[in-house]
Amino acid sequence: MTNELVLRTATEADYAELEAHITRAFLEDVDDDTADFNRMIFEPDRGQLMTDDGVIVGSGLVLTRDLSVPGALVPAAHVTGVGVASTHRRRGVLKTLMNAMLTEAHGRGTEPLAVLWASEGAIYGRFGYGLASWRVSYEIASRNTTVNGETPEGGRLRQADTRDVLDEIAAVYDRTLAQRPGLSTRPGKWWEYLTADPKGWRRGMSAERTVIYQDDDGVHGYARFRTKSGWSKSGPDGEVRVTELLAETPEAHATLWRYLMSIDLVRTVKYMHGPVDDPLPHLVTNPDALVGSACGSLWVRVLDVPGALTARRYAAPVDVVLEVTDADITDNAGRWRLTADGATADVSRTDAKVDVAMDVRALGSLYLGGVSAGTLAAGGLITERTPGALARLSAAFGWHRLPVSVEVF
Repeated sequence: MTNELVLRTATEADYAELEAHITRAFLEDVDDDTADFNRMIFEPDRGQLMTDDGVIVGSGLVLTRDLSVPGALVPAAHVTGVGVASTHRRRGVLKTLMNAMLTEAHGRGTEPLAVLWASEGAIYGRFGYGLASWRVSYEIASRNTTVNGETPEGGRLRQADTRDVLDEIAAVYDRTLAQRPGLSTRPGKWWEYLTADPKGWRRGMSAERTVIYQDDDGVHGYARFRTKSGWSKSGPDGEVRVTELLAETPEAHATLWRYLMSIDLVRTVKYMHGPVDDPLPHLVTNPDALVGSACGSLWVRVLDVPGALTARRYAAPVDVVLEVTDADITDNAGRWRLTADGATADVSRTDAKVDVAMDVRALGSLYLGGVSAGTLAAGGLITERTPGALARLSAAFGWHRLPVSVEVF
């Protein structure tokens, strides 16, 4: 007798089995000391499970958060916990789960976007996701460089346990949302979850600490970080691993990095969430000491074309007719006229001549302003039908700050 695969919504009672399933899918073991922490952000009614004879063999979870996009905050289904048991590959489990999550999010009518981090970049394009932002991972030889200048007059640093300064750094984070696309809001227990700091999450590093930059007007930046002592034959060989660094002002940004690169006994500073347009390489005395590598980060799936395009702001006025193809969400397919200036945007269906054609995956890549229409056209993912339309589209969808996501959800 062949067991039947069943798709169903998760429940709170599934948590322990689901945690074990996801942990195995990512080739790790359940840690009894940390297993219950993910419950803080678990939304069972937004989880999709595939079971075989009652046993979980596939999962896909959604987290309810907003995403900063150019000039706005937009509700976005944050997809996570996607995993299929190795015994049930090539049986349509992943496709069923992904389609179920898209259907649930689209059906709400309140989330024009879905976003995710991809553990394997080859997977999600076929579900309409486009790679929309990149991150730079730094491994800095701190003994060989420093940040030029000194702490500005009136500026000062203060170090504390992260939990003791949550209100202050949360306020900086929320203000930064307005400046930088790609950041996710942290409602409910999100700050408590992200700063829980059980030993099982430290991976041999110290407890997390936070250094704050402030002046007479208040706090303007912070860096959450861990340290690890080390010694080589030539002396100290310690490491700083930065969890998160956000700064509202150039002074805060430079002072925080100057501090991190000057901690005694440290020879290496690592950070995996630097924005592509980070000014850091231009601030240090020796850019060659910043060993950086760029990796993809946030993938965007447009669930509602008019809802998504009217929600964000545009860097230049534009009046263009887009032809969008979407095999999975038919409401998205067709011709859309986008008219926008710096303050407002309007999108409506039209029968007018097409200026630019693309599929929904390319629209997702374009959406946050981190990938230009010209780049996508050069890759064959966007087709210009009206001469000059591509240049206008590139200018409009660009933004003065490139997107970055500072956490893997």
